[in-house]
Order: sequence, then C-alpha cells, then structure tokens
Amino acid sequence: MSSGGTRSCKRENAYTAVKVDPNNDYITPGAFELERLFWKCSAKFAHVNEVWPYIYIGDEVIALDRYTVEKMGFTHILNAAHGRWNVDTGEEYYREMPIDYYGVQAEDIPTFNLSEFFYPAAQYIDSALSTSGSKLFVHCARGRSRSSSLVLAYLMIYKNMTVVDAIQQVIKHRCILPNRGFLKQLRALDIELATQRGFARNNVSTNGDAKEIC
Repeated sequence: MSSGGTRSCKRENAYTAVKVDPNNDYITPGAFELERLFWKCSAKFAHVNEVWPYIYIGDEVIALDRYTVEKMGFTHILNAAHGRWNVDTGEEYYREMPIDYYGVQAEDIPTFNLSEFFYPAAQYIDSALSTSGSKLFVHCARGRSRSSSLVLAYLMIYKNMTVVDAIQQVIKHRCILPNRGFLKQLRALDIELATQRGFARNNVSTNGDAKEIC
C-alpha cells in the first residue's frame, strides 16, 4: 500500500512506460526513454550552474574552494558525496564561514539506495530556500549524478514536477546524467507521486471514496 492510500494492480517493469492516473494524460516513461532526455542537453560546461532560482549544482572543485564558495555567496551546502572517501568537507571544513551544511553519504553506483534520501534532502532544500537571501549549493564529485538526482527529487516533490519536467528544467542549465540505478529510483518516485496526486483528485471527485487505480 502506498502512502497515497492506493496501490497499483501489478508490479511494473522499470523499462516500461506506466500510466498511473486514468484521468491524466501523463505517462511515466521507461528508464531508457528517460536516459534519452539527457542527450538533448546543450549547456556549456561549468563547475557550477544555477538550475533553479537560488539552487546551484556543481562539483568538488567548487566545494573544496572556500574562497569561491564565499565569493559566490552560498549560504547552504548540500554535499551528496559526504564522507571520508568522497568529498570530505563538512561543518568543520566551513567552520569560519556562515554556511549551513547538510551531508548525504552516497555512493555513485547503481545499486546504492539514494531514494531513502529523496524526502529528507528535499525537505532540507525547501527549508534552505525559505530563508530570505539564501543560495544553495548542491554538489557531489562531478555534479552530474548524486547531486542532480537529489535536486530532481526536490523539484518533483515540492514543485509538483514530473520526472520529465524536472529533467528538462535542469538540463537547460547543466548537463547531468544520474546513473541508471538512480534514474530507476527517480522513476519510481514519479509513479508514487502521480499515484498520490491521482488518488487525491479521485478522492475529491468521489466525495472521499478512494479508488484503486490500475
């Protein structure tokens, strides 16, 4: 049973397009179709890019350069490659700077369960942006997979974007490429959110009578 109060009628293959809500034309693409979206990126390479107002995705070159971090006016940092064997920064690294730090100790491998951080990281991003004058820097090692996946999840959860909308928004400004495992997890999140939103619409239209969506 999903948190939206409905369940799908069968387990879907990650490479198959899925239509969750019969009252909405949107179809969650299969993983291969999602991968093709990233091929359309034409953004020029940079170590850091603003991909949404006050949200910047970047790499370890920027994260390790405290002078640049200060010069760019970042107030919050979300390190998606936190840890000794990753990009080893942290609160102590920025101790003399007015930086609010949040670390996610993730590995950039398809088998890593990044989805357990989707909601906590999205909540952190939303909280950071609610502060006037804030600028958030989200990074991993290269700013392409772990960090971008967390930003995509935020746009989906808090900005009501589909995974397709979120990808198209980000690749306008930065070329990213979540590994295939993360992409499958984002796809699962897309289906979960579409199910919840469809259930909410159906609940309203039927005066509170929940429907099973197949």
